[in-house]
Amino acid sequence: MLDTMLLNKEQQQAVECADLESTDSISNNNQAPLLIIAGAGTGKTNTLAHKTAQLILNGKSPDRILLMTFARRAASELSSRANRIVEQQLMKKTGKGKAPTYQSIKISWMGTFHSIAARLLREHANAIGLESDFTIMDRNDSADMIDVIRHELDFTSTVKRFPKKKTCLDIYSRCVNSKQPIEEILDAHFPYCRQWDKELTRLFAAYAKAKIEQLCLDYDDLLLYCYHMAQVPEIAKQVREQFDYILVDEYQDTNVLQAGILMGFFPTGKGLTVVGDDAQSIYSFRAADVDNILNFPQQFSPPARVISLKQNYRSHQAILDVSNVLLSEGTEGYKVELFSDRKSGTRPKLVSVEDETKQAEYIVETVLAAREQGIELKKQAVLFRSSYHSDRLELELTRRNIPFVKHGGLKFLEAAHVKDLLSILRWADNPKHKISAFRVLKLLPSVGPKIAEKVINSLTAKHYTFSELLDYPMPQVANELFQALVKVLSAIHTNSIVWSEQVNAVVNIYKELLEINYDDHFVRFGDIEQLAQISQQFPSRQRFLTELTLDPPQSSGDLAGPPLIDDDFLILSTVHSAKGQEWTNVFVLNVADGNFPNEYAAGNKRSLEEERRLLNVAITRAKDELHLMQPLKYWVPEQQRHGDRHVYGAKSRFLTEQVLKLLDSTHFPRIQLNQQEKDSAKLAITDIKKTVLGIWDV
Repeated sequence: MLDTMLLNKEQQQAVECADLESTDSISNNNQAPLLIIAGAGTGKTNTLAHKTAQLILNGKSPDRILLMTFARRAASELSSRANRIVEQQLMKKTGKGKAPTYQSIKISWMGTFHSIAARLLREHANAIGLESDFTIMDRNDSADMIDVIRHELDFTSTVKRFPKKKTCLDIYSRCVNSKQPIEEILDAHFPYCRQWDKELTRLFAAYAKAKIEQLCLDYDDLLLYCYHMAQVPEIAKQVREQFDYILVDEYQDTNVLQAGILMGFFPTGKGLTVVGDDAQSIYSFRAADVDNILNFPQQFSPPARVISLKQNYRSHQAILDVSNVLLSEGTEGYKVELFSDRKSGTRPKLVSVEDETKQAEYIVETVLAAREQGIELKKQAVLFRSSYHSDRLELELTRRNIPFVKHGGLKFLEAAHVKDLLSILRWADNPKHKISAFRVLKLLPSVGPKIAEKVINSLTAKHYTFSELLDYPMPQVANELFQALVKVLSAIHTNSIVWSEQVNAVVNIYKELLEINYDDHFVRFGDIEQLAQISQQFPSRQRFLTELTLDPPQSSGDLAGPPLIDDDFLILSTVHSAKGQEWTNVFVLNVADGNFPNEYAAGNKRSLEEERRLLNVAITRAKDELHLMQPLKYWVPEQQRHGDRHVYGAKSRFLTEQVLKLLDSTHFPRIQLNQQEKDSAKLAITDIKKTVLGIWDV
């Protein structure tokens, strides 16, 4: 039995799924569907790790546990924590310094919804008419394919500008993940594209056909195909029989397809535990549906049990009081009231400033003062609703030579050289993948789109046999490299060289292409070597390409820039990117109507509630100090304004009388008057009042 002394009462209940005073069988209770509402900072990961460890200590096979998260790293962290807990329990039981009989377990079925869907689709591909060696396209590849089809359909030569490729992909993705008709999606989220509904429908139909012809699935297809597969009784039964326990993290972020996959495979909820916090459901722009978690208990008969984690281990009570009141004034949700053992702490501040310049000055001065008191820059964060809100602050930080990092830049796989190398590997894996083929061929000297297209057409005519391209007449300057490239592609596709050597073979051929195409090739080659090392962690080419596409690394050498001063830096982040993070001191920019809540949410009740939750996420990132910034005037971009470059900020409707009672209001810069000036000001105010009343002859 698991020692749960380190858990609080609610966490123990969630781990055991039984009242502590109850004599019910823990095993039986652990089979009933359970919803754990894990408020901000309440130890969700620790609770899930203990629940996983208990299953293992009770003799449950790791192969029969399905663990689904929204990031592979989160799943790995849960697995490693569970291993540590199991090992500690065994050491305690034996009374020795180590547990000699214990070997670290590996939960083979753990990962993101997309990666689990990909594995299930490959396992059952033949049963649903899908070839198991399909290629998974990342978002950029999908956008590129849509762009090609836009041109083929001649939509780019219209008098009025047709939506760009990424906008088209966003619309397509929204339609698929929300299961809503294109007309509804355009009306609600892309009204400026409403006139193109018929053309977009044709575009998406052609896009779907092209993917099928090229044996490709995009991110949305993984969920869509898996959702429909879950509705097939024979397949759903097979999947259901694979697992005894299903643990799902961040359930508030699921869309209707993800919830449908879960309910299709596990309709009775037997062994199903989902964890989430409706108060942190802030991704509706990605088609996440808060109703999935709000309605979860009623999906089953009898209803699923709900256990709320209320003790916060991050913030002191004064910060939590603001969060609790803010959420209590909303119209939906479980409204879990958080508490902390840290009863004392600095009251949160509402700081009024004249404009964004003063806002930047206040933040810089306060951040530097905190640094002098021993709080490192990287333990402080500035959060904002939209990315452009930090523009003025970034200028001030740069002017004062204060290092900072802004969350939300290019990811590793978005770096051009990394995409190049992966495209070679993807094309070798799937000769029908035109997007990768075009990218690779255009890396060759003197090879443009026309020659690339002819090469691809030749490959198609030769039934996708790479070796047949060795006689293709290429420009002389490219011929030697082309010959070497084709030999590598053929060797990888036919597995003439083992997987462990395939990436190095690609690296060897790509190194010369890298030098031809990039001036800073020496810096970029470091990423290529890193990618080669990463590949050795995967058992096959298929798993490598799948996992890397679905859950990429976050950094890229060519984007790193010069070293940061003292290896310390201030964090700038959108609130959406800050979810799951915490800092000692937090500043929230532009807390005014138009930003919190966003102006586009004003007329929609559900949107307003999400904006409330978004502000709450920002508030609950703070451990010790919270500064809500309220500029009287701030800049808005061209597409949002009518007239002046700046707008005057109205007080946020979320800052109600009850919330304001919990904040210390201040103005920056604070006006300091001596006693004589104060007396003079009082007399002036009296005269002004008399003048105003005199207008009305009072």
